[in-house]
Amino acid sequence: MARLSIDSPLGPLMLTGDGSALTSVGWGRFDQDEPDAVLIETARQLEAYFAGRLQRFDLPLKPAGTPFRRSVWDAMLAIPYGGTATYGGMAKMLGSAPRAVGGACGANPIPIVIPCHRVLASGGAPGGYSGHGGLDTKSWLLTLERRHAVPENSSRGQGNGAAAEQFALL
Repeated sequence: MARLSIDSPLGPLMLTGDGSALTSVGWGRFDQDEPDAVLIETARQLEAYFAGRLQRFDLPLKPAGTPFRRSVWDAMLAIPYGGTATYGGMAKMLGSAPRAVGGACGANPIPIVIPCHRVLASGGAPGGYSGHGGLDTKSWLLTLERRHAVPENSSRGQGNGAAAEQFALL
């Protein structure tokens, strides 16, 4: 198992991989790092994300979870940078219940990269966030993205555009 500790604006992060994909992101620091190429690239992309220069991660991911949870995480990956969705809207799209979607968000082993922070309760309430710092971290990530979001038709080309508006309605 590969592992790498990195510094971030949210505190130290622990990246874990299986040699071919990123398997988890957590808060804290490993006693000893044993990085691989995937984790080194993850660290590079996270640094760019926190600097507002990266709006879409391009990493091999292998989150451990049930088929339902993986379907929720896949749906979260489709929420554009700077956009949001609701637990209820995602549940409707997946033929499930909002609490089940919330449970899958809380069990997300790769927060930030799989953007569970983009999922809100009805009416725009923040809902929850299982990462270190809870709702303060969720708010910080959403503020970062809103500050740096670029429309899809801009020269940066990875923005939120109409797709973000679509997800905001969910």
